[in-house]
Amino acid sequence: MRGYFAALAFGLALSAGAFLPEQALADRVVARVSISDQTMKVFHEGRHLFTWVVSTAKPGKITPTGVFVGAEALSKHHRSRLYNNAPMPFAIFYDGHYAIHGTDQIKRLGAPASNGCVRLHPDNAAILFQMVKAEGMENMRIEIVQ
Repeated sequence: MRGYFAALAFGLALSAGAFLPEQALADRVVARVSISDQTMKVFHEGRHLFTWVVSTAKPGKITPTGVFVGAEALSKHHRSRLYNNAPMPFAIFYDGHYAIHGTDQIKRLGAPASNGCVRLHPDNAAILFQMVKAEGMENMRIEIVQ
């Protein structure tokens, strides 16, 4: 239900013209991940829409830092080929096998727990996935900082 209301708010904001169309295309959807805070801030055309709790790499693994322009692939019902067929719903791949995706380990959000990907609540992953799908993979920028 929370995902429905968030998607509705996003749709209303778009229809109301609340966003600045003059922003650069790569800035249309920005996901800014803080590894130290275990959060993701989502922006659309420069306007902050969401702050979500995430999980990044557990000790011994890495979540690559940097700026990644353009999503490489989208996969709504992805399953990991590397980690026991683990579900990765609403996967947005940005650096080889690294992705932002939903997780069924919701209780672990807010603490490092992944094998390197950025995990989100599935409702939030669905919202971000739809935003990227609507705006185009080339119009997404992912910023991951310590």
